Amino acid sequence: MAYDENLADRVREILADSHQQVEEKKMFSGICFMVNEKMCAGVQKERLMLRINPEIMETVLEEEGCVPMDMNGRVMKAFVLVDTAAVTTKKKLAFWIKLALDYNPLAKAAKKKKK
Repeated sequence: MAYDENLADRVREILADSHQQVEEKKMFSGICFMVNEKMCAGVQKERLMLRINPEIMETVLEEEGCVPMDMNGRVMKAFVLVDTAAVTTKKKLAFWIKLALDYNPLAKAAKKKKK
């Protein structure tokens, strides 16, 4: 899986500063960071992937480098992709991670697969 390792390290650092229970999973051709057993953020190729509150989606999409996440022609509700050029500083990256962390307590956890 080819994804921006440097960006993944930067996301790890910010999440480690604020949350102790972060799990990493390989998904969406990249890596996802699970907080409280819910998908929160990730790195997909050269982009930051975030799960954010759908109520702020319109406003967030006005930000530079932000687009809705599209999977096989279907827009994913509450997910956005942010270009690495828009998160060049720790402050900019922290802004985006905070949006995902703010939504995390409200987000529904994925259903557990039966074994």
